[in-house]
Amino acid sequence: MNTRDIWRRFDIPLFAAVLLLCIFGIALISSAIAGNPTLEGHPKRQAIFMLIGLVALFASAAFDYRIWQTISKPFYIFVLVLLLVVFIMGAARFGAARWLETGLVTLQPAELAKIAIILSLSSFFAANISNINNWATIGKSIMLTGGIVLWIMLQPNLSTSIVILVIWATMLWICGLETKYILYAVLFFAVFIGLSFAFDFPYLADYQKSRITNFLSPDENARYGDTYNVDQAKISIGSGGWFGNGFGQGSQVQLRFLKIRHNDFIFSVLAHEFGFVGTVIVLALLVFIIVRCFMIAKEAPDAYGSLIAYGFGILMAFQTMVNVGVNLNVLPVTGLTLPFISYGGSSLVSMLLGIGIVQSIRMRSSPKEKGIAN
Repeated sequence: MNTRDIWRRFDIPLFAAVLLLCIFGIALISSAIAGNPTLEGHPKRQAIFMLIGLVALFASAAFDYRIWQTISKPFYIFVLVLLLVVFIMGAARFGAARWLETGLVTLQPAELAKIAIILSLSSFFAANISNINNWATIGKSIMLTGGIVLWIMLQPNLSTSIVILVIWATMLWICGLETKYILYAVLFFAVFIGLSFAFDFPYLADYQKSRITNFLSPDENARYGDTYNVDQAKISIGSGGWFGNGFGQGSQVQLRFLKIRHNDFIFSVLAHEFGFVGTVIVLALLVFIIVRCFMIAKEAPDAYGSLIAYGFGILMAFQTMVNVGVNLNVLPVTGLTLPFISYGGSSLVSMLLGIGIVQSIRMRSSPKEKGIAN
């Protein structure tokens, strides 16, 4: 196919859904931080990151996605180096050192790590798919994943570590991992969780233990404390009703009862100001994006492209479920963003880069071609 034919297969509905969410996210952030002079520059910064992300999207769509198979190893090593630098001299916020201050922008390498692990695992599994049930193959994939997870856990950043492990496990399953190995994994994690409870989660930081404890055994009489923001999030969501209180009109948000409202708890802002109908529309757009990724995976020209598209779909699906679950208090507080909507330059640019790679796969495939799941 020539260049014109390739761009004709650019997925416009997918791009439109992503762009709508990004623009709406900036508007929602501006409402969430209204009246707070220390955060007044956040909407502008998010808009700048959106533009950077869109450049990354179109650039990655223009290049054949197979180029990542060549540079995935150097990119993986580059991300490992960044994670090591964060461990040594990272900027601390909310009890964890996850950020790099560059003078111009603040980077969160863990977001790049999600991209690196998807590309690296896709390359590895595509090359070893015929031996996917071989213990050596599984072991090497564990080492590849563990190399990233170890440094992220040391920040500490449990939520991103879990995201990466979910991507790894789901990719293994998609590649045809036998049921017995899945049962072994379930048994292992059941024992691991049991021992963690028995020994008071020795690998977690104190604030992480507190989140789990407050989720499992909340203090019903505590008016202020560790469960305060989760309680305010539930009030925000419940008071939104069917159609919400209106943009910029939510008392929970504008009077600042809800904290971290422009990031981890932006779903509560959405529900408070736009109600049940607004949340359904936004979640429907996110589901559409995820489903499109899975459909593109099924039409990919090869296993490598298929796994990449599945990987990004899994990433967005898991983060969406966890973020919404935290806001509804059905999961402990994690710190995972709502894709394309929560404030965060590293997260937004990484997500848009991922969409660009998925677009590249779609542009170089045809409906007659079948991906790994077929």
